[in-house]
Amino acid sequence: MTCPSLHRPVVVADLVGDVAALVRSDRGLGQFARFVLVGGLSSAVYGLLFVVLRGLGEVPANLIGATLSSVLANELHRRLTFRAGERVGWFAAQWEGGALCVAGMVSTSLALRWFNEVTDEPAVLTEILLIAAVTATIGTLRFLALRWVFRPHPA
Repeated sequence: MTCPSLHRPVVVADLVGDVAALVRSDRGLGQFARFVLVGGLSSAVYGLLFVVLRGLGEVPANLIGATLSSVLANELHRRLTFRAGERVGWFAAQWEGGALCVAGMVSTSLALRWFNEVTDEPAVLTEILLIAAVTATIGTLRFLALRWVFRPHPA
């Protein structure tokens, strides 16, 4: 017995359909795919805000960009990533998601400060890799925490 799908070429539409089905799924992998998409979008919004507001100074531009992009990400995670719009209110999502965001920012800052103290004139690329590693770790933990926060509650 042969599998008919092995005898025809893979079509781009098949791959797009598979990815779309994954992203629509409410299972863990689908939620994680949406989490990554929302994270990418909110990071792009942060970058745009930082560039536009940089005339105010780096620190104000960072704070405003981080705050507004985090509010956007928390709302998108509530409504899209975890489909908890009916179960979790806006304020609760901002409070819980915001606390996780602040924890991530503090962790990244502490890691960078530690690295700069123990390394003589670290390369910028090395600092970026450190930030990426810490951010990926915090992001994974944030996904798991938000998945728990936004989980459906038994009736």
